[in-house]
Amino acid sequence: MFGLETDVFILLFISLFAACAFEFVNGFHDTANAVATVIYTNALKPTAAVVWSGICNFAGVLLGGIGVAMGIVNLLPVELLVDQNVYHSVAMVLALLLSAIIWNLGTWYFGLPSSSSHTLIGSILGVGLAFSTMPDNTAGSAVNWDKAIETGQALLLSPLLGFSLAIVLMFVLRRSVPEEVKDQLFKEPKKNSLPPSWIRGILIATCSLVSFFHGSNDGQKGVGLIMLILIGVVPFHFAIQSDLDPRLLQPNIAGIEQTIAALDSNQLSPVNRDRLARTRIELGELKELVNAPLVDHKIPKEERLNVRRDLLLINSNMNKIADDESANLSANQLALLKKSLGEESGLRRFTDYAPLWVILMIALSLGLGTMIGWRRIVVTVGEKIGKQHLTYAQGASAELVAASMIGLASAMKLPVSTTHVLSSGIAGSMVASKGVKNLQAGTIRNIALAWVLTLPVSMLLAFTFYLLFRWLL
Repeated sequence: MFGLETDVFILLFISLFAACAFEFVNGFHDTANAVATVIYTNALKPTAAVVWSGICNFAGVLLGGIGVAMGIVNLLPVELLVDQNVYHSVAMVLALLLSAIIWNLGTWYFGLPSSSSHTLIGSILGVGLAFSTMPDNTAGSAVNWDKAIETGQALLLSPLLGFSLAIVLMFVLRRSVPEEVKDQLFKEPKKNSLPPSWIRGILIATCSLVSFFHGSNDGQKGVGLIMLILIGVVPFHFAIQSDLDPRLLQPNIAGIEQTIAALDSNQLSPVNRDRLARTRIELGELKELVNAPLVDHKIPKEERLNVRRDLLLINSNMNKIADDESANLSANQLALLKKSLGEESGLRRFTDYAPLWVILMIALSLGLGTMIGWRRIVVTVGEKIGKQHLTYAQGASAELVAASMIGLASAMKLPVSTTHVLSSGIAGSMVASKGVKNLQAGTIRNIALAWVLTLPVSMLLAFTFYLLFRWLL
């Protein structure tokens, strides 16, 4: 396969299997986020709920794009993403996956709704920091901190927004719906009794949306992991999207050069002057390669990882220069630069991609995982967050808030925690009904503890595993 030596092929297989295992665990770990409300309101039987949720997750991965996937990949420094040593790449991926799987399984075993997103991002940060201690790290960068801060803000704000919006939505429902509807909407479900058909339809629809958007957001993280593996182990095939004609880069290079010509380097900070000088060199290398005669209009295999490095560095450096107020670029110049760098018709369409078989592999892993092992966390979400039984209004409000926020995050290419958004939404709906006293303090404390510990523990695990695997491989 791909002309690899036996030991490298075995490592590739193990890495791909581990990535699918992570997404499988993610599926049954996060299933409760979608199905707890429909199960506890009797809208769907448990088996039907998890199977339907699995199908919606599968569809979400297929149709959700790869923006979040590339956001995850780009948390790591360019130097680590284009390491020529296959064994270093395998060490990176195995450290990421093993630490994420260990924490996810641990929190699942204890029935804690912990975030797979927090776990994976903590693992990425841990690997980046471990890489900073390596002698082959010449640039001194450990993590793409700008992207890490943007991601961290999305992860931290989303549960707060979920909690607040659920309270607001419950308040609006209480004030706006007619009394005869309110009596149905805010009562506790009767045991083994179906809800009114219109309420059941709303609950199933919101469950479907949360499942679909969970696939479109969390599923992309698995796609990003697979691409990390493929780029690191078989860069000749996957470092760039090889079926695109390299000559498509010519107008992009011209657009970036036009932007550079408008810059006054004397006005830039010393750091950005260095970035500009390096970008000119990388553009020259890229231009020379693109304009040279190419067999079958494809970049030679041995050059693909270098081309990826140039594309990533040009994109990173030019974005940082453009953000510098001293660059004094006009709106038109910024628009041209954005178009020249972007993923639709710019440089990043060559680096930000995933083959269909990768997306299908992750969709299947997440969909199957969703149908297994769901019961532990469903019980926590459905019974142990609030002191009262989940009402129709609470279930629908929490799911609607979660679906809206996850869908918006996916559109903005930001990873969010489905677990935290929905758990906080249920907590908010409980508070809206009877105040803070309606929450079970022990469960909230355990969830909060898992939330606080996820990042540092996964960072520590990944840091340790990366150093260990670098020593072993």
